[in-house]
Amino acid sequence: MSTFRSTFRHPGTVVTDHVFTVPLDHSRPDGDTIEVFAREVVAATRQDADLPWLLFLQGGPGMAAPRPVGRQAWLDRALDDYRVLLLDQRGTGLSSPITARSLASLGPASAQADYLACFRADSIVADAELIRRELAGGAPWSVLGQSFGGFCAVTYLSRHPEGLREVMITGGLPGLESCADDWYRLTYPVVAERTAGHYRRYPGDADLVRRIAIHLATNDEWLPDGSPLTLEAFQSIGTMLGQSDGSHRLHYLLENPFDADGDLSDAFLAGLYPRISFAAAPLYAVLHEACLANEGKATRWAAGRIRSEYPGFDGREALASGSPVLFTGEMIYHWMVTRDPALAPLREAAELLAERGDWPPLYDPARLAANQVPVAAAIYYHDMYVPRRLSVRTAAAIGGLRSWITSAYEHDGLRTSGGTILDRLIAMNRGEV
Repeated sequence: MSTFRSTFRHPGTVVTDHVFTVPLDHSRPDGDTIEVFAREVVAATRQDADLPWLLFLQGGPGMAAPRPVGRQAWLDRALDDYRVLLLDQRGTGLSSPITARSLASLGPASAQADYLACFRADSIVADAELIRRELAGGAPWSVLGQSFGGFCAVTYLSRHPEGLREVMITGGLPGLESCADDWYRLTYPVVAERTAGHYRRYPGDADLVRRIAIHLATNDEWLPDGSPLTLEAFQSIGTMLGQSDGSHRLHYLLENPFDADGDLSDAFLAGLYPRISFAAAPLYAVLHEACLANEGKATRWAAGRIRSEYPGFDGREALASGSPVLFTGEMIYHWMVTRDPALAPLREAAELLAERGDWPPLYDPARLAANQVPVAAAIYYHDMYVPRRLSVRTAAAIGGLRSWITSAYEHDGLRTSGGTILDRLIAMNRGEV
């Protein structure tokens, strides 16, 4: 059941907000329900046209859909052909939110963990199918998945291909049978290469990062929310290096870190804070590794376990040996849920999820091999977040999928390329390129 909320106009677009009531657990349709929010966007000149739907699945997990003003970025190209639905995946944005307070009302950590387990790609796809039947009158629709949204799109192909007219994926082809351990064994070396590349681009940053690391190893520093800024937390801002302009923004962030007394300046700490805190997206931290989990395999804080296989990432060892201090990337560590005030109330539930070994499979290799839905995927050669090796293997395993491997863009290519990448994927599905 849906509720119409409001319609308003932006430059060149008409925007309509929808709220849908869906089961919390789709295997128990008569049980508890939650709300899922979605925003419909259509070109102002085509408001009444009979356009095909394009569902956009955002990266994450735990991130809300974009809040565009007018025909921004890839949306400008999409609106030429589609009526676009920007989905706030369950637990994000204006969908029933997940916060420490809302989870506390559920009772013990075991109940909280069971609740959180209903927020992976399989549940997101089941939500989308209910919404499709209501909005599109049962007609299949197109899906565009960015990053984690691409993972969801592959789950969609595995479970409900009948609901899909075509699929476009950017930087989001997952490993079909890989586990979180495999994922990090492929991404740690890429992050090390990115750190080295940053130091080649900005040679002075290697010494500056070393000075900051020495300071953090020998002094107490605190972020604006009162949580400790440790050396490990500082290293985690390396996730910026996977973005098209991330190295440059990191350089500017680092350029003046100390105040006149030799402590880290308030401005520098304020700049670090949104890169380290999960206050804006707690679900991302709690479910990140669960979204990499395959059937019967507990993740057990894989990022931390696998990091021990790459001693170069030990900041204190780097200081002792004189080696460059390496940044880390899109990795979630156990210390994050103990030190971040936004995550600390979720610690017990997060630990239960990390030990959970009964995850249902997200992908059906046999069904994907027999796929007949047109699928086009952009694979970014230098992707720091989604291992190219796994993406190429998955592309070959999905029947009829056409892949475009490019080094011209980073993981955020969909956003930074304007409509270029989306235009190519549309053309690929139409057999025009």
